[in-house]
Amino acid sequence: MNKRGYFIIPVFLLLLVLAVVAAGCTTPAESSGNPGKTSSASVEKVEIYHFHATRQCYSCITLGAYAEETVNTYFAPEVAAGKVVFAHVNVDLPGNKALVEQYQPTGSSLWIGVYNKTGFYKEENVKVWYKIGNKDDYMTYLKGVIEQRLAGDFT
Repeated sequence: MNKRGYFIIPVFLLLLVLAVVAAGCTTPAESSGNPGKTSSASVEKVEIYHFHATRQCYSCITLGAYAEETVNTYFAPEVAAGKVVFAHVNVDLPGNKALVEQYQPTGSSLWIGVYNKTGFYKEENVKVWYKIGNKDDYMTYLKGVIEQRLAGDFT
């Protein structure tokens, strides 16, 4: 291998690592099972979970803190009624095994689960990672997503 080849491989690996870190310490998974739009009356509960490991980086902590603040600020009545649930879920703790198996997070992430009359729908929201630099933008965006899910809109 020539000298150029020895340079390209480490640079490629460095860029790959930086891309993973910038994406929030994980490679995001695509959401699955999008049911489209359903009746808001059919939505029974919306869960918002911040999955994380015991040790978290600044971005992972911020992701969860902003999500919690969004839910507490805009959805307090729904939380009190049990229609909206928020929690930080440490994937390393054995007591969280059932939730981890249900949602199957691949790293620090924000997941939204919706229970409606037809079943359960889950999605990883990766767009929030790109909004953690602006708290107001993050909270406005996530508020809109939660409102859509509560209304039965999965688009």
